[in-house]
Amino acid sequence: MPGDSTQVNINGSAKEANTYDAIVVGSGISGGWAAKELCEKGLKVVMLERGRPLEHIKDYTTANNHPWEMAHRGKVTDLQRRDYPVIARGWALNEPVMEYWANEEENPYTEIQPFTWWRSYQMGGRSLLWGRQSYRLSDLDFMANAKDGHGIDWPIRYKDIAPWYDHVERFAGISGSLEGIPHLPDGQFLPAMELNCVEKDVAARIKAHFRDQRRLIIGRVANLTAPIEGRSKCQFRNRCWEGCPFGGYFSTQSSTLPAAQKTGNLTVRPFSIVTKLVYDKNSKKATGVEVLDAENNKTYTYNSKIVFLCASALNSTWVLFNSATDIWPGGLGSSSGELGHNVMDHHYNLGASGRVEGFEDKYYYGRRANGFYIPRFVNINGDKRKYLRGFGYQGGASRMGWSREIAEMSVGKEFKDALTEPGNWTIGATGFGEILPYHENRILLDKERHDKWGLPVLAMDAGLKQNEMDMREDIKNELVAMLESAGVKNVRTYDTGHAMGHGIHEMGTARMGRDPNTSVLNAFNQVWDAKNVYVTDGAAMTSSACQNPSLTYMALTARAADHAVSELKKRNL
Repeated sequence: MPGDSTQVNINGSAKEANTYDAIVVGSGISGGWAAKELCEKGLKVVMLERGRPLEHIKDYTTANNHPWEMAHRGKVTDLQRRDYPVIARGWALNEPVMEYWANEEENPYTEIQPFTWWRSYQMGGRSLLWGRQSYRLSDLDFMANAKDGHGIDWPIRYKDIAPWYDHVERFAGISGSLEGIPHLPDGQFLPAMELNCVEKDVAARIKAHFRDQRRLIIGRVANLTAPIEGRSKCQFRNRCWEGCPFGGYFSTQSSTLPAAQKTGNLTVRPFSIVTKLVYDKNSKKATGVEVLDAENNKTYTYNSKIVFLCASALNSTWVLFNSATDIWPGGLGSSSGELGHNVMDHHYNLGASGRVEGFEDKYYYGRRANGFYIPRFVNINGDKRKYLRGFGYQGGASRMGWSREIAEMSVGKEFKDALTEPGNWTIGATGFGEILPYHENRILLDKERHDKWGLPVLAMDAGLKQNEMDMREDIKNELVAMLESAGVKNVRTYDTGHAMGHGIHEMGTARMGRDPNTSVLNAFNQVWDAKNVYVTDGAAMTSSACQNPSLTYMALTARAADHAVSELKKRNL
């Protein structure tokens, strides 16, 4: 049997022992929510995680270490750079979290076009590593495809998901400010973190200069500013990636997993690679999944009434691909011809920064695990650009620290004395732009290349197009205009380019829709070809908007779980 951290709940034969009401594939943000909601509604659930177990608090091995207690003072070795060439493309090379990233030699993929795929295979998945920015989508986003003709229409509107945003925000703990911005709906917020003095000043100047058409606000973030049952508030350490011993931010380990375990209805099995769904052509439903034990290479079958695929946007689609039958040779859910297509991300790696004068006598408290957010302001309220959709910004203001360069001094007492004083104030931001759902942006199985376990890997064939390139120019120019209007000095831009995936917001590939001929999932995230299979992670997204998507995954998952239990009670599944 695959390794487990909980005893099997059902006694009897081997088949019965592997039979549950529901199977949840994956333990990240979506998988954790699926397990919690289904268990709390009384279902016996098995959660299958392909990676290792990782226990809250106990397994956060560096979270309470001082920097000088790290073997390499937080830096990575040359060997780690070679072993993690994908992670090395960005800013994620960091000694305390290297063990959280998937082994790239064991888990390769093929890049037809450059694609930066950051994966985390252990209990909790990337819920331990995410940036925690949590924003609602609005009808501006849910209606965008229908309005401009790109992609297909979402099968839901804001009113359909708003109650579920409320539900997940209350449990997860989202801190933020009430702003009354129609296209960035307010939520069920804990008290907001504070902008620092420079951010407040810049925010006021931008608001006045642009007549309240542009606004700089504190980020809406899944860090607690007040305790929630079993979790303490954020300690302003800004070490979230290492795992928070205080439970100060939302993760599977700190939040949804304990809630699911509390019911007594959850079985967790790590080292369990789900290789395919088992499909019954007579009932037109999945009867369960096949699992490859990552430790002993043996195959097991798990049976259930419903399956929630929450393995992450691309891996969930990999499972659907690999579930090909004589009925669905392109994979389960492939009848529309859209499975694997419409890959999206958020393009970024560009922005601007500058120096702020007049606040040399001011500082700030702690290391706030959050920044500011500038919501979208283009292509709305009468504004019209040469490209479609829009972008937002995330950034912050701070004082330069001891590592700054001081050209006039390099050694001696004066040098050390100077470094006891904080440096200049700087402020900067990076843009996050929407990528349109292009059919030709796709993933597919590379059957000529295999991973450590002999399984075919994904091939990535997706990239930015002219709409995104035009938007990138505006992202830089508009940020310069805002900063300069606020009196920021020496504003400089940067653009290091963007490969798909680098935003770590992979979306699409099994999109929701109104018509089984043009979509993979229906309005409740059910696979059209097998109604007892639900896909509720990023694969389900019909468009990407420009906001961070994880809060929407949570809401879609909770909504789908409610629907699944209702349908089970009606004997429709």
